[in-house]
Amino acid sequence: MAQQRLGIIMNGVTGRMGMNQHLIRSILAIRAQGGVALKNGDRVMPDPILVGRNEAKLAHLAKAHGLTRWTSNLNAALKNREDTLFFDAATTKLRAQLLRKAIAAGKDIYCEKPIAETLEDAVDVARAAKAAGVRHGVVQDKLFLPGLLKLKMLIDSGFFGRILAVRGEFGYWVFEGDWQPAQRPSWNYRKKDGGGIILDMLCHWRYVLDNLFGEVKSVSCLGATHIPKRWDENGKPYKADVDDAAYATFQLADGVVAHINSSWCTRVRRDDLVTLHVDGTLGSAVAGLQKCWSQARVNTPRPVWNPDVPQPRCRAITTTTASRRNGRSSSAISTRARRSNGRSPKAPRAYSSPRPGSGAGRSGAGSTSRSWRCDVVSRTRCSAKPSARLRASSTRYAERCTADPGPPQIGSVPGLQRTTPR
Repeated sequence: MAQQRLGIIMNGVTGRMGMNQHLIRSILAIRAQGGVALKNGDRVMPDPILVGRNEAKLAHLAKAHGLTRWTSNLNAALKNREDTLFFDAATTKLRAQLLRKAIAAGKDIYCEKPIAETLEDAVDVARAAKAAGVRHGVVQDKLFLPGLLKLKMLIDSGFFGRILAVRGEFGYWVFEGDWQPAQRPSWNYRKKDGGGIILDMLCHWRYVLDNLFGEVKSVSCLGATHIPKRWDENGKPYKADVDDAAYATFQLADGVVAHINSSWCTRVRRDDLVTLHVDGTLGSAVAGLQKCWSQARVNTPRPVWNPDVPQPRCRAITTTTASRRNGRSSSAISTRARRSNGRSPKAPRAYSSPRPGSGAGRSGAGSTSRSWRCDVVSRTRCSAKPSARLRASSTRYAERCTADPGPPQIGSVPGLQRTTPR
């Protein structure tokens, strides 16, 4: 078994995405596991050189992760024939220019999206790479999220029948920067720096739709700047002159309609920061980043619309674990409520549950566990007979559940099942 070195020029790794997603969680993780195994038994080991404008940041980043190669001279890095792959995660504004330079140097290309600010530039870069005969690719990471892989399994199996529609929700609230630091860099909100959520996110939705649901035939998108004033990394106010939310409707092949909302101005109450809800003639599913819930036609409950009646009962599952240590008894109780209408609030715990490795609840003398189901309308009624203290706690929580419908979660509807990979 031989080891093949792959020299990678990693440009823009001091930024948020370049450092976290691509360097730490990808390249360094691959190195830690011994490289990528090939079919012939060989292993490819990435050998990155970190490139950026700030030498101090580069030196600190390299030292923190045991790397020895870094430079602020991109031209010199491109001249090294031993490094055959150029990767770019720097600003969108300069990407097309940098990619052309790397292609001219004969480097294979892998980069963050989008590859350019305009369609004309993007097509020009793609044609240049093809003419030069270099291998080239753009990040399409969302296709490999566990939740979307499970969703693809359902599609490939014919679970949905004929797919009718896709509804997507993405986003979270990005702090303005005055009360607390923003989670995203200020250039994301300036047009002159290549910012805007349409340029940043809709390219993701395009390849997700194309690869999972069908070719995009047309799109209508409304962009909005909901927060026109923000504060930068130095606490100075600036004008946000690009879209921070986008509402897009896509028409796909075979008549499928998709609508995806993307926003940095939404306070989330849903299963995940990104969710895709798919409806078909034979089944429906909701996928997040990690999980996927599905419901077949034969398991679809009968919905009843009556605005005068609170949406139906809560099914609470309560687990009690008691352990006796040093002659004293301690108990840990966790309560989770599930709603038959598809809503499942994350329950506060009546008492603190034992955490893995904490020692509490370990098997030993006196350790017991039991569980029961509680059908709730306004109060908890248990088939088992828990302690009065637990019964009172369950009742109080059930009443809170009835008053608060909780976040949408299709996984709690009777007949739904979570899809797991094979």
